[in-house]
Amino acid sequence: MIQLTVNGVQQSVDAAPDTPLLWVLRENLSLTGTKFGCGISQCGACTVISNGKSIRSCVMPISLFEGANITTIEGLADDNGFHPLQQAWIDEQVPQCGYCQSGQIMSAVALLNDNPQPSDQDIDKAMSGNICRCGMYDRIKRGIKRVADATPVQMFDPNSEREVQNG
Repeated sequence: MIQLTVNGVQQSVDAAPDTPLLWVLRENLSLTGTKFGCGISQCGACTVISNGKSIRSCVMPISLFEGANITTIEGLADDNGFHPLQQAWIDEQVPQCGYCQSGQIMSAVALLNDNPQPSDQDIDKAMSGNICRCGMYDRIKRGIKRVADATPVQMFDPNSEREVQNG
């Protein structure tokens, strides 16, 4: 049994140690917002946040996450509504097919938690591992900048005990 916290909830998972985190999330915990894309850590569709950092869950064995805090796309929204980046995605009409969007948003959350005022170059670097087959890169950047440029927004990672003051 592997013990970890997913979206603020303690979980005990019975899985082989080499099972990728992605499959544990999707199959064992029924958190299907995290997508399988390429299976080789190249497209970013499987991006989640572990202990504050974005990771590719398709290639990371569950054994590495004993005691870890994991946030998936399902863990961003709260009872008060969407996470600021989810709302920015709607406002900028980012999703087209939508398949990559959970990974895109998770990478953007990790970026803004580390760097609340990223430059265009910072955004390009942080998002470079996320592929959007629909080519919505300009809209994605506008969504990130919309949140970064907003009047102070509290962004909270439910699995860490820190709030990030943005703006």
